[in-house]
Amino acid sequence: MIIMAVDYGDARTGLAVCDEMEILAYGAGLIDRPGFKKVAAEVARRAEELMAELIVVGDPVNMDGEPGPRSAKCRDFAAEVERISGIPAVMCDERLTSVSAHEILSENGLRPGRHRQRVDEMAARLILEDYLALRKAEKKL
Repeated sequence: MIIMAVDYGDARTGLAVCDEMEILAYGAGLIDRPGFKKVAAEVARRAEELMAELIVVGDPVNMDGEPGPRSAKCRDFAAEVERISGIPAVMCDERLTSVSAHEILSENGLRPGRHRQRVDEMAARLILEDYLALRKAEKKL
């Protein structure tokens, strides 16, 4: 199944997608515009373009695992994307993905000033990798 992941942000939204075998996750671009409805519509358009059958939205829960205000906004965003696209949308814990994305970009020689252009796409990829690992583990049970 082709799955698309979304790291939703007020300024930038990162996207990632996996192959049909659910093995490889790779960046699928960045939406660099504000506006809840506009971004939701663009995510829906890209999901259709990529033939995604499922959309995974990062859920920025607090470190204690409790949902906060940002988590509620992302859940509303996932519901809007699902409504527009007709593609099921699920949430996936995204704690520390942005921190990890910055670390990965630094380790690969990208200067911190250039992270902003790539961090959201990398975070979406990390969300998708986590989700795929969970799916794989659940299939083994």
